[in-house]
This record gives sequence, structure tokens and C-alpha cells, in this order.
Amino acid sequence: MGCRGMPVSRTIATVHRFHSFALACALLLTAFAGPAGAQGDADFLAARAAFDRGDRARLDALAGKLSAHVLQPYVAYWQLKLRLDTAEDDEVRAFLARWRETPLADRLRVEWLKALAKRGRWTTFGAEYAAQAGEDIELACYAIQYRWSTEGEDALKAAKPLWFTDKTTPDSCDLVFAALIARKSITTEDRRARFRLAVEAGNVRVAQALAADLHAPDRITAQDFARVERNPAAALAKGDFHWAQPSGRDLALYALERAARADAAGVRSAWEKQRQHLPAADRLYGNARLAYHASRQLNPRALEWYREAEGAPLSDVQRAWRIRAGLRSGAWPDVLATIDALPPGEAQEPAWRYWKARALAAEGRPAEANAIYAGLADDVGFYGLLAAEALGRKLELKSAPLTPEADALAAFGARPAVQRVVKLAQLDMRAESQREWIYVVRGLPDEALLLAAEYARREGLYDRAINTADRTASRHDFGLRYMTPFRDEFVQAAREQGVEAALLFGIARQESRFASDIVSSAGAVGLMQLMPPTARWVAKQLNRADYRPSQIADVQVNTQFGAFYFRYWLDRLDGVPALAAAAYNAGPNRAQAWRGGSTLEGAVWVETIPFNETRDYVKRVLANTVLYAYMLNQAYMPLSKRLGYVSPRGGNGDTPVAAAGS
Repeated sequence: MGCRGMPVSRTIATVHRFHSFALACALLLTAFAGPAGAQGDADFLAARAAFDRGDRARLDALAGKLSAHVLQPYVAYWQLKLRLDTAEDDEVRAFLARWRETPLADRLRVEWLKALAKRGRWTTFGAEYAAQAGEDIELACYAIQYRWSTEGEDALKAAKPLWFTDKTTPDSCDLVFAALIARKSITTEDRRARFRLAVEAGNVRVAQALAADLHAPDRITAQDFARVERNPAAALAKGDFHWAQPSGRDLALYALERAARADAAGVRSAWEKQRQHLPAADRLYGNARLAYHASRQLNPRALEWYREAEGAPLSDVQRAWRIRAGLRSGAWPDVLATIDALPPGEAQEPAWRYWKARALAAEGRPAEANAIYAGLADDVGFYGLLAAEALGRKLELKSAPLTPEADALAAFGARPAVQRVVKLAQLDMRAESQREWIYVVRGLPDEALLLAAEYARREGLYDRAINTADRTASRHDFGLRYMTPFRDEFVQAAREQGVEAALLFGIARQESRFASDIVSSAGAVGLMQLMPPTARWVAKQLNRADYRPSQIADVQVNTQFGAFYFRYWLDRLDGVPALAAAAYNAGPNRAQAWRGGSTLEGAVWVETIPFNETRDYVKRVLANTVLYAYMLNQAYMPLSKRLGYVSPRGGNGDTPVAAAGS
């Protein structure tokens, strides 16, 4: 007999998987505890559906069957959530105390505090509230209301920083903002500043609501906005604004923003004509906005236009794009000067440290450049690899894997929180499983992180395993960080399509973290995150008449189709992996459009990709590829060589095929 009377034959599969009979027993005991198997899980999923519908009666009926289910805390949370306005305080406190080390407790506490505030139960709110880093603005405003009532008007000062947002603020902030406005602590200039933030973010409704709420002569009417919105460029060219009034000047800058967002070069002449009507500060502001949009549109004159904005206050995003405009123009003195002018926190970002070193080297200051490279070179990310190559260092990964004892793995797996992680993943509640896992591993030392990562790997939770192994500070296991699940399928797909297996692993690590059943919010599926239209197109190219949409998540199909799609665009984009990776993520038409009018070093081209997501994606995929090539014992090819050079668009022709990635 096996675990507590279970036949040994029923444990064989688990024994082989975990290499330890003790561990297999612990896990099987977990699986058979409480409402067993499929029926208990079916009841749990039915309870979740009842919660989603707000069906309290059905949820309460099912809860009785789930008292011993590993996910019973979720059922209890759902029950409390549906009647939070009427729940007894002691009942809520009991839940918070029992599950205090879980994400459910933190979520319920925030929801309860908001419910207390909405009902005006400030005494209880004050007793339960404790400020936490990262709390949402709704709760922050309720807390300010509470302190206002107990501490007086000085408490209102904490609300002013919350005013400066480009988004709609929650109702809880209305009272405190109104009080600040009445006391002139939020001035007309503060209100116009927030209007500009909303305009810059493209949040038109927020901007228009803010402008309409101002007093004349600062107010901009709905009719004025409508006139500009019909054709912002034409409105700016016509110049029919009340230039002497703040509202007229703000409307002109609004027209510039809306027009430049679409075509900075196209609106340049109209701006040159009209900016003379503006005072110096507004003129510089408009110059900076035009330059920013030009830089994101990869206009070769963007740096020149940034120079016209000298003296204008720039946001962190505008400063970043000024650096990128300098990189794209090869203007190393501008790159260096702009980085040197960054606030200290921004200047320490790896990107700007690396490009400062490059600028110093270009300016004939190699010793200073090498000192910065040395500070980056121990990191195995995109900039660390480039910095190490600049110093002539050969890649060497110092891995110190943990060999966990079976009992240690069994004890870890027996923890209720870990059991919840596994069960939630089995029930396709990925977000909840990930939140639970974050709580499991937070604050752990390196050895405990590696044990947790190994456990996750053995459970097939590859995303958790990779992310956890990535967290170690000094002891690293690069075999876990850059694991190769589904190796046979990836190697076969790589061989069939003539693509490096390291590249395919690098894409999959970034796209899905090897979760074969994952579906993105955009509908991309599987290891290689294929969009269904892309999969159909690939099937047609491969003459796969047997392909059915239900096969898209199949590991062999997904890897084969993803490899074909990447290879297809690699061949049509001059064999440059950075271009092909950008096409894979954002679509081939965009990748082509970003090529520009002159040949660029690959690292510069990647740094100036206009989409934040795609820029980060390409960096990570190519860095992953270098590391996977190392792990697969391939001959070392430097990242700088993989990046190569990106030439101007060669007219290879575009195909309106969707991007593969999400």
C-alpha cells in the first residue's frame, strides 16, 4: 500500500514526476483532502459563477459543500464581498485575521474601508485604516476625508499631489478637491496644468471637462472644442483664437497637440506661423510638444525642434525622447548633455547609463565610459550584455543550482497557500494563482526562492518558476531562469524552419513564459502567442488543410506555426532579428515604417522603437536569445552582432497579416 492506504499503483505517475515517493505522497494527500476530485472543483467553479452573477442564495448553498475545499477562502471572500455593506464588523475582522497573509485579506480590507467611508462610518474606518504604499487614489481620498474631520484643514494638503493626474478621479476626491479650490490651494494655474496633462495623455473628455469648469476668461466652451476637433491642423493654420485670453492660448495649444499627435511635420508650418502670438513660456511649451511628437514619429528634424524648446520644462517621457532623437541623429554631444541633465533617479536607469557610456566613448573619454560599462556588465539584461561586450568580456553565467531535498519540497508543497496556487492554476484562474504566488515568495532569501522555483517547475508552473528564479540577489540558477520546457517541439520547429532554437525559446519566454494554454487579453494563444488570423494564414502557407482553430494551443502546432511566422518576416526584413521580433510583436507594417531613412546601428534602432511595449519586447527577446544560446552550448554570438544594422526600408512589400504576439 502507498500513502495512507492509497494503492501504490495510483502514485506511480506522481512518483516519476517528482522523483520522490515522500513528495508524491504529500501531494496526493493534498489532492484527496476535502471534497474530492472533479465534483468539488465543479462546485467551486459554480460558486464563482454565482458570485459573478451576484447570486447570493446560490453561492451560500454551494458554500456548505466547500467547507473543506482548498479554495474555501475564496468562497468565504465572495460571500462577504456580496454583502459587505451589511456584514458585521467582527465577521470581517475574523476573515482578515484568519487570512491575513493572503491577497484576499488585503483586497477585502481595501473594499471594506471604502464601504465604511461611503456609509460615513468614520470611527471604524479610522480604527482599521493604515496607509500603505501604492494604495489607490479612491482610498487615499477617503483617508484624507477622515483626517480632515479629525485633524483639521492641514490634512487637506495631502490631497494636492493627487490633483495632478491626466485621468478622471474617483468621487471620493471631489469633496477634498472642492475644498482646496475654494481655499485657493488649487489655483487656476493648477487647474490649467491638469488640463494640459490630460491633453498630453490624449484623454480628451477629461481635458474638456476640466477646461469647461474654469471661470472666464480661462474657460473653453464645448463649441470651441468641437470646432478644433473637426480638423485640428486646419484650425491651427487659420489661427482663429482669442490670443489675448488664457482660454484662446490653451485652445491653440490644444489644436497643436491634437494635430501633432497625428502628423508633427505636417503641422510644423502652421505652428511657425501662429506661435508668435504666444508668450515665451507657452511658445516653448508648444515647441517641446511638437518636438516630442516628431521624435516619436522618427522625424529626422526632431532634435532640431527640441533645441528650439530649450528652457521648457520637460516630462520624463519628453526627456527620454530627446535622448532618442539625439541617438537617431548620431548627435552624441546632445545625448550626453541631455542625460547629464536628467534627475538623479532617471539618470541611474540602465538605458541611460549605457547610452551615457556610449556618448562618452564617442566623445573620446574611454576611461569614464569603461567605468560605467563595468557597473552594468554583471547584469544579464540587454544593457548589461552590451556593456560587457564593450569591455571585451566573454559571457559567463555563474550558476549555483539548489538541489532540494524531497522532504523540503514536500513541506513547501503542503503549505495551504501553495496548494491554492496549484489548484487555482488547474482551474484556469491564472491571475488569482499568480497573486497567491507573489505572497508565497515575497521576502524569501535566495535558497528559499530557488526551492520555490524548482517546485513550480515540477508542477508545470513555468511562469512562476522563471519569475521566482529571476528574483534571487546573489545565488542564481540560470537553468531555472532560462529553462527549456517542450524542448523537443522547439528544436523540431527550429530545424524545420531554419531558425535558431535559442531565438524561439527567447520569444516564448517573453510571450508566454511557457504557459501553453495562456490566452492574452487580445486573443493571442499558446506558447508563441499566435493570433487566430495569423495561425490560419500560416496554415494556408504550409498547406495544412487539416488545421482546425481548436489546434492553435497544441504545443507542436503552436511552435511550428510561430517558427514559420518569425522566419517568414526574418527573410523579408533583411535577416535582422530585431526587425523580425518587432514585426512579430507589433505587426510587419509598423516594423517596416520604423526603419527610417538612413542605416542605423541595431541598438539605436531598438532604443527608438516608438511603442514602449514593442521596444521592451525586442530588447528582452534578443537578450533571451543570447542567454539561451549559451545554455544550449551554441557558439557565442555577441548581442551587438545579433542586433546588426537596420537599413532604410527596401520595399520588400507588406502583407496585412496580424502580429503574432499580443
